[in-house]
Amino acid sequence: MSPMRHFIPFMAALLIGTPALAEPLHGIAMHGSPALPPDYKHFSYVNPDVKKGGKVAYGVVGTFDSLNPFVLKSMRTTARGLWDPIFGHLVYEPLMTRSSDEPFTLYGLLAESVEWDEGRSFIQFNLNPNAKWSDGEPVTADDVIFSFELLRDKGRIPFSNRLTPVEKMEKIGEHGVRFTFNDKADREFPLILATATPILPKHAIDPATFDQSTLRPPVGSGPYRVKSVSPGERIVYERNPDYWGKDIPSKVGFDNYEQVTVEYFLQENTLFEAFKKGEIDIYLEGSPTHWARAYDFPAVQNGDVVKDAFKPQLPTGMLGFVFNTRRPIFADVNVRAGLSLTFDFEWANKNLFEDAYTRTESFWQNSPLSSLGKPADEREIKILGTTRDRIEPAVLDGTYRLPRTDGSGADRKVLRESVELLKKGGYTIKNGRMSDASGRPLTFEVMTQTQDQEKLAITYQRTLKMIGIDMSIRTVDDAQYQARSGNFDYDVIVKSYPSSLSPGIEQMGRWGSSSRDKDGSFNFAGVADPDLDRLIEAMLTARSKEDFEATVRAYDRMLISGHYLVPLYHIAEQWVARRKHIGYPEALPLYGYQLNTWWDKRAQ
Repeated sequence: MSPMRHFIPFMAALLIGTPALAEPLHGIAMHGSPALPPDYKHFSYVNPDVKKGGKVAYGVVGTFDSLNPFVLKSMRTTARGLWDPIFGHLVYEPLMTRSSDEPFTLYGLLAESVEWDEGRSFIQFNLNPNAKWSDGEPVTADDVIFSFELLRDKGRIPFSNRLTPVEKMEKIGEHGVRFTFNDKADREFPLILATATPILPKHAIDPATFDQSTLRPPVGSGPYRVKSVSPGERIVYERNPDYWGKDIPSKVGFDNYEQVTVEYFLQENTLFEAFKKGEIDIYLEGSPTHWARAYDFPAVQNGDVVKDAFKPQLPTGMLGFVFNTRRPIFADVNVRAGLSLTFDFEWANKNLFEDAYTRTESFWQNSPLSSLGKPADEREIKILGTTRDRIEPAVLDGTYRLPRTDGSGADRKVLRESVELLKKGGYTIKNGRMSDASGRPLTFEVMTQTQDQEKLAITYQRTLKMIGIDMSIRTVDDAQYQARSGNFDYDVIVKSYPSSLSPGIEQMGRWGSSSRDKDGSFNFAGVADPDLDRLIEAMLTARSKEDFEATVRAYDRMLISGHYLVPLYHIAEQWVARRKHIGYPEALPLYGYQLNTWWDKRAQ
């Protein structure tokens, strides 16, 4: 055979470029390779033999006026379950699905395979030819392109920004869609495209009215259809008997109920009363006091309600009183640091929470990503660069800890430290009031949403008053809380920052400069800091596990040193109460319980 015959196809591939050499993959991971082989049968944390049937009723606090969760007009009052991280994507599906037993690995769903290059300059999704909409029409490459363009033009953040890092989106063959990226893309972005964007049916949506609220049952590709709607009160989903994906490996053992109901309540206590009466099957508990004291009703005593504690292998995340740095009084880091010290965690934990909590001091506490107790190594120092000078010495050398009070609620030593920091920020006590040089008193308001938040705020208020700071508390209903937090109309707010083992682009939405002034973003602290932006970028572009973990620890040090919030507490367990007929798999994945793998034992 002539050598030229080998040379020609080689040159053709070279001219076409690296994408032509990519091999179809069954899964992709942010770092490393997928843990499961191409011929895997199901995820390790499901019961593949479960008999489907029965029903479940969930409860949520809030309301809804729309079955479109993707537009700004209805984002505060939209329906749960259509596209939901807790209950599952019942109606709409993404191209790939995430394994809850790996830090950040995706496997095929609507796309049965993917192709990309080492540099992640593109990704191609190859659709499963069997994928169908609930009306029987096939899911096509045109649907994928339509979805991204529609959400870009009419969707809310973050869907509206999804194509910003995309240079070109094109149809490849009958079932393929390739995204070629520009210089705004990072190494995480292909995975975000794959799992965080719903695919919508082109034939069933009018783009002209897509941005309007609607209660019309949608056409989706997911395992359920909307059966009935009671506006603001209830949505009932029923299984689609013709669901195309019930036998693909990433869906085996999921979506086990014949019917899923989501009930809406205006108050948390009303939701809990409904659970006690048996109107709700599963109650997700977040209060240690409530967990310890509230479950003395007959259904618990006779075994009809079971309390379960799950222990995931996750970082703690961060809960705290968040300072809105858009307000001038919180612009100085010394002021924020001084106000952070004033909260007496030891008193609150003992008197309000039966000593159930541990103080949170890192955004990734209890994981390799946390900087707590670890001095910055050479890799971190290199990543920080000149930003190192902005990190508090104790945070940099790993000795940082929040002070432990004597639990009296009036620890003078800690309060003196707080006063000294406030003095550095321009405030001193004059005539019993903490005031600036012009005599203007330091006052602010904490906006709360629940009774537990209000109790915390009262505790904080009492100690602040000891150093001459007048803090007021305003507790608002859910609708007002969502509206005001969405347009940053508050001084201080109680917010949670969940953490994963693979933090990424969501950090830009929480702490990045580009999200500071975007209504509806999660940048509750109003942060716009080029050094934080640079560290987020380094996190997104890290290639090795070692570089990635070092970057997150450096980033953690920067957030801690910024004192953007008053760190509160965490608990290592996940608490769930359930009716005894609700079952779940024996294996617990890395990320903890997964409600969409549970089932109704009465159907067995």
